[in-house]
Amino acid sequence: MSLTKQHRAMARLIGVALVASLGLSACATYDDDFARINSRLDSLDTRVQGAAQSAESANQSAQQANQRLDALEGRVQQIESAPRRVPRG
Repeated sequence: MSLTKQHRAMARLIGVALVASLGLSACATYDDDFARINSRLDSLDTRVQGAAQSAESANQSAQQANQRLDALEGRVQQIESAPRRVPRG
């Protein structure tokens, strides 16, 4: 093989090696990106679950408050419908 053919073959080999290494480094970059995205999604999922639990707790508290109001409403109506007292004196 002549020196020029060797240089061409070597240049071709180096070019293929560079393209392959760039392709592999791009995969590593994507892996990092996916890991970062997955981490954010996990964080958001945790926050959403916490918000759902808070909403459920608030809903239960509101239902209990409504039950207390319903119980009081009957008593208020009873007092309002009672005959008026005539003041003494």
